[in-house]
Amino acid sequence: MTASAALVACGSVDGASNRIASLVTPYKMDMVQGNFVSKEQLAAIKPGMSRAQVRDVLGTPLLTSVFHADRWDYVFTFKRQGVASQERKLTLFFKGDVLDRVDADPMPSEADFAASLDSGRRVGKVPVLEMTADDLKNLPAPAKKPEPKPLPPLPASYPPLESPAR
Repeated sequence: MTASAALVACGSVDGASNRIASLVTPYKMDMVQGNFVSKEQLAAIKPGMSRAQVRDVLGTPLLTSVFHADRWDYVFTFKRQGVASQERKLTLFFKGDVLDRVDADPMPSEADFAASLDSGRRVGKVPVLEMTADDLKNLPAPAKKPEPKPLPPLPASYPPLESPAR
């Protein structure tokens, strides 16, 4: 009888621990991987641009292949606990050194992406990331740099590199 009471007690303790474990979930970090490409960056990419120009705007592609030398892939994933993961893909096709076409998922703006990184914290308004034309007009004129002094003339002859005793 005592043995059966002990088994019943073990079973109820085990059941209670399972219920507690199902209520408590471990913390999972937000995971951001890949190249984030904003709507503004995508708008700056046009067919006819060189590879160097595209790299200046978007950065180095996440995926390049020896077998597909004329294709660059930019992949971005964002995983957060309790929220469906986001995945965005951008594929660029080149003909030689020139951008031929772009295949892209809908991309968020920089402000939308910055707001999505907020994990429920109360933060102020996202600042404007670009100056307006009026703001640019109101900027002070850049200070003029002084003219550089001319270099002294080069010597007519130089000393020998090796000693004359040789």
